[in-house]
Amino acid sequence: MIEFGAAFRPLPGESECGDQYLVRPLAHGHLLAVADGVGHGQPAAAAANLALDQLRQETSPSPIAWMRRCHERLQGTRGAVLSLAFFDPHEMTLTWLGVGNVQGLLRHADDRLAPSPEFLLLRPGVVGLHLPRLQAAIVPVSPGDLLIFATDGLREAFDYRLEHGPSVNAAAERILNARWRGTDDALVLVARFEACPPR
Repeated sequence: MIEFGAAFRPLPGESECGDQYLVRPLAHGHLLAVADGVGHGQPAAAAANLALDQLRQETSPSPIAWMRRCHERLQGTRGAVLSLAFFDPHEMTLTWLGVGNVQGLLRHADDRLAPSPEFLLLRPGVVGLHLPRLQAAIVPVSPGDLLIFATDGLREAFDYRLEHGPSVNAAAERILNARWRGTDDALVLVARFEACPPR
């Protein structure tokens, strides 16, 4: 139903990356998330991992509820920015939302079906410190479509012009190599969607 690959780099001189990701199967689909802890290095990684630890406990497909519980979990920490999504392979939809500046885009395999790419609407805030009014968007997806999440360690308008080749890992590495600023932690997550097998 889903194939994914990720690439990341810590800030030079740091041993740990403050940008973390999670792709997790649920009963009716997949949860995908990228968290960027405020700052860099180990303290940032601790905040990001706390958000992902909360997401590992989730069972219902409700991205808004996920975000609220991550906010509660991160209170008292330095906080993190977070973008997340739920992929429903039965309905072939993606429900996504973001707080902060983890960029997200959806590139369609067939540009004739929908405008491509579609960009995630980001709300200003920091999970754990200030949670804005949340609003998730639901977008249809087709087999072969790509979801790309990228943290602000990459230059703005990161390179989404990649071939729909066989390797999502290679796509993530290619984007990271082309767009990494070199002055912050950075992470790219690329996921390719497929239809759910017939029951």
